[in-house]
Amino acid sequence: MSTPDADSSLLPSRSQPLVALAVAVGLVAMAAWYVAAGGLRGGLVHHDAPPDASLRFTVNINTAPAAELAQLPGLGPALAGRIVDHRREHGPFDSVEGLMAVPGIGPATLEAMRPHLRPPRRRTVAGPAAAEEIQEPDVSTIPSAQSREHHPMKTSP
Repeated sequence: MSTPDADSSLLPSRSQPLVALAVAVGLVAMAAWYVAAGGLRGGLVHHDAPPDASLRFTVNINTAPAAELAQLPGLGPALAGRIVDHRREHGPFDSVEGLMAVPGIGPATLEAMRPHLRPPRRRTVAGPAAAEEIQEPDVSTIPSAQSREHHPMKTSP
């Protein structure tokens, strides 16, 4: 077995400072990324235990079925059914506060649900004035195909 010479190395001596500089720059870049990503203050997410995702959803109280309403905080299937029954008997809610008329919903329940409720749209009723604005077009004013053929502005090829 022969031993390698002391002068022979894997890298030529002129390349060793360049390789050391590249490794140092890489280490500094990784440390900068770690600090910028929030590693020092615990901002990085552990891949085995990600943080709980909080989903924010909203519900239209005038169209949501009982199963969807039951997902709201403070409501269960029974109270959601009462909301649907109240809506069926009395019509759509004019405001979120209209839910207070449903038996079992008090101020605390309403405040727990409020972030998840879309405000109902205002209902507009079209009266006779709105019906007068919509008129059928007068077909006698539409030029026919024959009158377009003899149009004075028409040029022949």
